[in-house]
Amino acid sequence: MHEAYIVAAARTAGGRRGGRLTGWHPADLGGQVLNALIDRSGADPALVEDVIMGCVSQFAQQSGNVARNAVLSSRLPESVPGTSVDRQCGSSQQALHFAAATVMAGQMDVVIAAGVESMTRVPMGASGKAAHEAGLGSPFGGPGMKARYPGVQFSQFTGAEMLAKKYDLSKDDLDAFGYESQRRAAAATRAGAFELEIAAVEVDLPDGSREMHVQDEGIRFDASLEAIRGVKLIQEGGRLTAATSSQICDGASGVMVVNERGLKALGIAPLARIHHMTVVGEDPVIMLEAPIGATRRALERSGMKLDDIDLFEVNEAFASVPGAWLKELGADPAKLNVNGGAIALGHPLGASGTKLMTTMVHALRARGKRWGLQTMCEGGGLANVTIVEAL
Repeated sequence: MHEAYIVAAARTAGGRRGGRLTGWHPADLGGQVLNALIDRSGADPALVEDVIMGCVSQFAQQSGNVARNAVLSSRLPESVPGTSVDRQCGSSQQALHFAAATVMAGQMDVVIAAGVESMTRVPMGASGKAAHEAGLGSPFGGPGMKARYPGVQFSQFTGAEMLAKKYDLSKDDLDAFGYESQRRAAAATRAGAFELEIAAVEVDLPDGSREMHVQDEGIRFDASLEAIRGVKLIQEGGRLTAATSSQICDGASGVMVVNERGLKALGIAPLARIHHMTVVGEDPVIMLEAPIGATRRALERSGMKLDDIDLFEVNEAFASVPGAWLKELGADPAKLNVNGGAIALGHPLGASGTKLMTTMVHALRARGKRWGLQTMCEGGGLANVTIVEAL
């Protein structure tokens, strides 16, 4: 079996809802990341054999196989196919797993795994709202699911609160985590830690001028713990607020994955090697707990220990997710989301998987570290884990 290597990794800087990336059609935004990967790898575009792109809200401007539309919006030749993946928030992490498995099997040699989400143009839940208004019902309301989970209203917000209570994470704990995410993201930005990973895109400004978008728009450089503590609760009696939840975000990201034949064809040194991949399904009601069990399984199957890992990326869908993960596994918080996470940087749903991988690979190499582990909670009680070795 072949090895799978990452030879290029890039992401756009995040855009706030209604912010700087509003003018970008999601297929074009995805196409910009595909172009960036070609530029950074120096690859002949014709060598790319497939594009696998994560996207959660495959509706409206993100329907019609957004991966193929992104290919046709890029400099890749029309001979390059594309397919779109939905594993909820882990969609592009799963795209990476599919790409890695394909090159490891030797079926293809050069594959791009990517993700895109314009949460401004295609709001979260837009397809469900349209289905409801058309009288087509909820995707979670079929007789089979109702019989198996009677009376359950599936909600990530409810799951996040359940997680906080189960692992005894107080509002003060969650507020402190949210503040630390903002602090780390601001410090990383000031230090230029994201410069190598961000693919610049041109944006229109309110005054009619244009400039390159190179800084994550959601970071609150003036964040204070006092201000975070004052944000109102999402649910009455709950513990989470908007300041301890991921930001709605527009963005795209991607990695180019190759095997040994691909390395030879491209004539390029790899950034990292895919060491292990895991995906699990757990309780869809609490929904967001699966990264804990998935991490345990990944470590067991890879023969590694938690202390072997140098950096962790655990998606900050809500502060209770990495908070519970840290508390249950006993991981070192200094190794977690070292450049901040989705609370500060945004969570562009289908793009977040390869976005986190891009950040982790660059962070490992910048620090001279070897092993990185990425995981994220996903709607329906799912979680992916990817372990990489920086080279």
